Amino acid sequence: MAEFKDTFLTYKGKPLVRCGKTIYYGDMADPFVACLQVQSDKDFKDIKLSDKVLIQIINTDPEVGPKEKIVKKSEKDGIFNALDLGAVWLQRELKK
Repeated sequence: MAEFKDTFLTYKGKPLVRCGKTIYYGDMADPFVACLQVQSDKDFKDIKLSDKVLIQIINTDPEVGPKEKIVKKSEKDGIFNALDLGAVWLQRELKK
């Protein structure tokens, strides 16, 4: 029988959690997390690759209104470029 692991995939020491075409990067206990949403895919041989990815830095404080939740937002080509930018933005927001 397979053994269950109670750990998340991480990138630069922060957890990555995927739900459909959305990837959350960061700890939900922190004041901010990065949200990456795959907007479009492209075919490469027999697999689908992420093409356009929306990056958002989101405030996790439940007291903050919906308009103030999204701190920064951009769109990048490819999941790696988006994750790299999201990691830099998240690190900067968490240092403030």
